[in-house]
Amino acid sequence: MIRKRILLASLLKPVSDTRLYEKIGRSLAKLTDLDVHVAGYQGPLPQTPEIAQITFHPVFHFKRLSFGRVASQIKFWKLLKTLRPDLLVVATHELLFLGWLYCKLHPCHLVYDVQENYFLNLTTQNVYTSLIGKILGHTVRALEKTLAPAIQHFFLAEKSYAQELPFFGHRYTVLQNKFLPPANHYSTLRTMPVSLADVKPLRLLYSGTISRLYGVLEAVEFVTQLRTFVPHAELTIIGYCAEAGFLQELKARIEPLSFVTLIGGDSLVLHEEILGQEQQHHIGLLPYRPHPSTFNCIPTKLFEYIGNGLVLIMEENPLWAEILRKHNAGLTIPFARVLTQSQVEILLRGTYYKAGIPREVFWEKEEQEVQAVISQLLRL
Repeated sequence: MIRKRILLASLLKPVSDTRLYEKIGRSLAKLTDLDVHVAGYQGPLPQTPEIAQITFHPVFHFKRLSFGRVASQIKFWKLLKTLRPDLLVVATHELLFLGWLYCKLHPCHLVYDVQENYFLNLTTQNVYTSLIGKILGHTVRALEKTLAPAIQHFFLAEKSYAQELPFFGHRYTVLQNKFLPPANHYSTLRTMPVSLADVKPLRLLYSGTISRLYGVLEAVEFVTQLRTFVPHAELTIIGYCAEAGFLQELKARIEPLSFVTLIGGDSLVLHEEILGQEQQHHIGLLPYRPHPSTFNCIPTKLFEYIGNGLVLIMEENPLWAEILRKHNAGLTIPFARVLTQSQVEILLRGTYYKAGIPREVFWEKEEQEVQAVISQLLRL
């Protein structure tokens, strides 16, 4: 049988992206008669056995607002013409038009992996001025709606996208960003159930995208206050910050704080390293600032922290709180308020994961679903 070729492409995410490569890519690499290629932003390549079945193309590299971002479209088109994929999964709206054009001119299926509600992000997150943000947001929404009929299938990272973006019809599969361990034999090193009462030093973790919206400054302030009651508490911040100005602000804030460690910041960090830090810490922080663009989304690290047995401390959010309560995984605390001794006592005296690590936070059912969709499209 002739091997089918599939290309997974993202303009903004690194080729080692936790969703496109680790979850979707590695799941598809298990299918026979399929060659998997991943294109993305330049960054360190993963050092795992699975990469033998996957070819990486770290072809994109540019400053956030620069001509290089436009020039990346040319690189993408050249890559498409060189690889000639039978199926293309686009994970960034900026690659959607050329992806559609290529599939119109060649026998290739188009799948759109919707990782974010770009319209909501652009119109509410104030990354750009209000007017520019609205123009960009409506432009992206128009592009998605116009090209939607030509897209064979949609992968949705959040259940809420089916209601927020009503142009998918019934051609979608929800693939939440659940936790995919680095190996099938993986198991948490933590003893269950989990107790923090006698842990010294108490290590807290903020991982992933470093940004103001995701609450990294709140994480620093929280641990600063926590040390009033728990003097041996430590904080590790690990991840990448795309805003140079904000990164300098963060570095200035933590420079005099010996209990805070920053890993990455101005450089991409391999997900394997982040997972290693999750194994070594006791508490995972999710201090997201309440915002319409994240309110109905479940952060990837929520699944990861639970999968690694960390006790979660997160901002109040009904969707997240239900997951927390169901799995006895931690506490919700409003980060904008002053931390009290009573809250600290509740945290330290609690017993967590009484029923152990729940299987439903792992990428298992999702793997079967993504394999089924692609197999049907390619008639494998």
